[in-house]
Amino acid sequence: MTDSRYTWLPPNLQPDDANPSWMNKGDNAWQLTAATMVGLQSIPGLVILYGSIVKKKWAVNSAFMALYAFAAVLVCWVGWGYQMSFGHRLLPFLGRIDDALDQHVLLKQAFGYKFPNATMLYFQFVFAAITLILIAGALLGRMNFIAWMLFVPLWLTFSYTIGAFSIWCPDGWLAKMGLIDYSGGFVIHLSSGVAGFTAAYWVGPRATRDRERFPPNNILLMLAGAGLLWMGWTGFNGGDPYMASVDASLAVLNTHICAATSLLTWLLLDILFFEKPSVIGATQGMITGLVCITPAAGVVQGWAAIIMGLLSGSIPWFTMMVLHKKSRLLKQVDDTMAVFHTHAVAGILGGLLTGFFANPKLSRLFYLVDTWQHYIGLAYGFHAGRIGAGFKQMGIQILGVVFIIGLNVIVTSLICLLIRLVVPLRMSEEELKGGDDAVHGEEAYALWGDGEKFEKSVHNSVYGVEDVELKGKRKSESAV
Repeated sequence: MTDSRYTWLPPNLQPDDANPSWMNKGDNAWQLTAATMVGLQSIPGLVILYGSIVKKKWAVNSAFMALYAFAAVLVCWVGWGYQMSFGHRLLPFLGRIDDALDQHVLLKQAFGYKFPNATMLYFQFVFAAITLILIAGALLGRMNFIAWMLFVPLWLTFSYTIGAFSIWCPDGWLAKMGLIDYSGGFVIHLSSGVAGFTAAYWVGPRATRDRERFPPNNILLMLAGAGLLWMGWTGFNGGDPYMASVDASLAVLNTHICAATSLLTWLLLDILFFEKPSVIGATQGMITGLVCITPAAGVVQGWAAIIMGLLSGSIPWFTMMVLHKKSRLLKQVDDTMAVFHTHAVAGILGGLLTGFFANPKLSRLFYLVDTWQHYIGLAYGFHAGRIGAGFKQMGIQILGVVFIIGLNVIVTSLICLLIRLVVPLRMSEEELKGGDDAVHGEEAYALWGDGEKFEKSVHNSVYGVEDVELKGKRKSESAV
């Protein structure tokens, strides 16, 4: 029913029961689009990337770890994760478990934004999902799949929700202090980098042969996955103002500027020191650039995004290519996808550079509050004569880094220790040797006669195994 107070509006703008007066159709449409773009980063983006960048015998297992995590997180998210992350305050770092699936909740306005809770729940779900999938990158090629099935809901419940509530929920303690995390540099990337590295320590290394030689099985598909990841970041950072605003436009542009600069920086360093332009290296540089700009995307100027790209393409390159080979701890922990360097190091870098480059005018566009007390980068504190405010912001950013690192080292370790009381964290030696065939009874590529091995899986054909064998027998008899 149309509200009589709005009859002067054009028919397509008049509010009704399905389009309440507080909802902006454009903002809601953009938020749903941005969320779907982030979802595509995981499914199929990281599914393709993981499945192609690993050794052939681990393609199915690696891709399936990502697919499983996406589905499991959604069920946990609507059940309890969303309310623990964005619900009513239970503790300074955690929300209260409450109903999130009834229409009286889903169709109400989300906080003060111009779209319903259903949109917010969906948008935040895809961020939670990609965090778990990024953690999987550190564990590819050896984690027991049953252990992974247990790890996903436990880590979401006891780690992700605490970080998300503390930093993103208006009632969170770090949010109240004024921590700047535009789109997940702390909550997603630093968390996944530290948690992945910690979990990799407890799970243990890949088989010796895999650690010594782990060539990608399809670099072209890897680039396809990387491309989905890059372009999906348009929604990743562009959706976090929660409106189709000028700040969203700035965030999108800064995201791509930083990613491109970082990719080129990493590429040039590879050429300079190794005399070969590495495709995998360029992809790593792209990822570090995207990670670094994430906490700052809409609160820094374009020239700052370029500087951040230069640093994100060089500092993680140094930690991965130089420092890693000299550090006993880094060499000991088998981080398959180098998540520690691409997400933890780049996430810390981005969080600290945000505290330095945050522009108070741009911060006001994002937070829609007076920025004289908060959100002033150190560089602008010097420029505006508010050095104390700048140092305070930098201190808050450092506190956020320490909190996320401590949280994830402790909680991830406890979860891994708990799981290994039930099932082994690492695959058996037989599974490590056999790969996908031993773990899933399925293989990624059916080459020559391999496609006829229907006994490997009951799902390889519309026929049952016995039917397939019978058909093959009849075919051979007719040939005779």
